[in-house]
Amino acid sequence: MKKFSRREILKGFGATAAGIAVAGPSKLINALQKEERSKFMAAPQLVAKPYKAGMMEMQGISAKTMEEHYKLYQGYINKTNEIRTKLETADPKTANQVYSDLRVLKVELTFALGGVKNHEIYFDNLGGKGGQPTGKLADAIKEFFGSYDAWAADLKATGIAARGWTWLAWDYDERRLFNFLGDAQNTFPIWNAVPVVALDTYEHAYFIDYGVNRGAYIDAFMKNIDWPAVQKRFEAIKM
Repeated sequence: MKKFSRREILKGFGATAAGIAVAGPSKLINALQKEERSKFMAAPQLVAKPYKAGMMEMQGISAKTMEEHYKLYQGYINKTNEIRTKLETADPKTANQVYSDLRVLKVELTFALGGVKNHEIYFDNLGGKGGQPTGKLADAIKEFFGSYDAWAADLKATGIAARGWTWLAWDYDERRLFNFLGDAQNTFPIWNAVPVVALDTYEHAYFIDYGVNRGAYIDAFMKNIDWPAVQKRFEAIKM
């Protein structure tokens, strides 16, 4: 490593001071703050997960529906990445609750990223043979709903009442399973709860196959649940 003389060090300080004098201290500070903010806000770019084996060969849910559905999921991936990139350079000083670029980006990130997360769970819990769960999940469903049939009936009713999503989720605070609903990708979040099953109830999930008959679609969904995948997700929860 090169050792600098006292004269070289002082010369370097002089050059730095001159640079500040020319650019102005406020401009330099703003540039440094912008660089640090960019580093802080930078997030990795998401990549769409590939088709799951069996997802295109399901009973009652056509390959065409799943192909179109997957394209929609890819769109959420792309928009999440786009929003994250724009957030890296968004100026926090312009934030405003009525309207601001930062507010728009933050709100739409919840929608786009919610669309990614919801669909990844949805696709992961499909492609199976249906039936009923076993093991710890079966025990939990029986404990909190009385029986599998009672849970399935409540899930279907919740799915018909929902405008966007239905989830079977574990609530860490109440330490039990619930069927929750959402009207969009970003509503209504239940804090400290983890989705175990995700049922997409937007029309795009079933309109090609069933028109407006959502109930028939939910019946088909139940016949294609991949219970081993769902049970793996449930057993990963730290209760």
